[in-house]
Amino acid sequence: MTDKLTRTDRSVREAAEAALAPLATRSTGPGARSKPEDQDAWRTEFERDRDRIIHCKAIRRLAHKTQVFMVPDDDHFVTRLTHTMQVAQIGRSMAASLGLNEALTEAICLGHDVGHSPFGHTGEDALSPYVEGEWLHSIQSVRILSVLEPLNLRDETLDGIRAHSWKIEPPPLTPEGMLCRFADRIAYLAHDIIDATRAEIITYPDLPFRAQALLGDNHSGWVGTMVRAVVEESLTKGQVVMAPEILEVMHELRSFMFERVYLRPENEHNRQWATRIIRDLVEHFVDHPDEIPNSYKVDDAPVSIQSTDYVAGMTDRFAVRSHERLCS
Repeated sequence: MTDKLTRTDRSVREAAEAALAPLATRSTGPGARSKPEDQDAWRTEFERDRDRIIHCKAIRRLAHKTQVFMVPDDDHFVTRLTHTMQVAQIGRSMAASLGLNEALTEAICLGHDVGHSPFGHTGEDALSPYVEGEWLHSIQSVRILSVLEPLNLRDETLDGIRAHSWKIEPPPLTPEGMLCRFADRIAYLAHDIIDATRAEIITYPDLPFRAQALLGDNHSGWVGTMVRAVVEESLTKGQVVMAPEILEVMHELRSFMFERVYLRPENEHNRQWATRIIRDLVEHFVDHPDEIPNSYKVDDAPVSIQSTDYVAGMTDRFAVRSHERLCS
């Protein structure tokens, strides 16, 4: 019987956005795509962006890209893909609690890391000598989604992806983009601690005292406390912010993780190994541009950019295998 279901097409969902918070970004707003398109009958503009990102090739590669540990043997270490899923869940949860646009938040969160290099942030450092300034995965994410695998996303989605990293200025133009900034950091601090304890690099009592006292004693507690600190403070201040005390703890915890986990001296050998692989591959493809796939030659970029695009898109294991085959 037809009365058991309700037709909820694009026009219905757009109308429902009237109930969002005044600060929320509406899918019918002034944002645009680089190439005009007819609207979808069923989905809002940001729902289309989310779906396009989910189905793109770049996001599939995240399943085999490092979060912290390079080419880990343990099946339960976090990958860029599982990290992305967690960021999207945290971001959407906060958006729902604040009356912001859930579909836009989710699209930004799903796309934020598609440009990440192999071997995590070591890969970023290894690629920096080949570009002007600093090689940034956030900028590469935009390049992938706009040029290498063009999805014709809305401006608001691309802007949130561009500025999801705290080092990027100017900050996101939308509150949904700011939610991704917080969701990203909340997710990686919480799950990187779990990975580090699983690897027996740290134990829970090693964590800064204030983090133990204020964030709880388990993964769910850490995430929940940081999420509430964003939601409750944002409701009070009328913009997306985090409670100052928890923000200070989060910064302290991040500094601890860099010192004890990310940049620990014991991992220097692995960092040098990964750096050598990436730089050898970039230089190999600069010298042999005919070996670069055509999908990385779409905008007539210099061969150095084509090479870094190709190497940056590799998964950890593909980079290792390619290095063994081409550079040994």
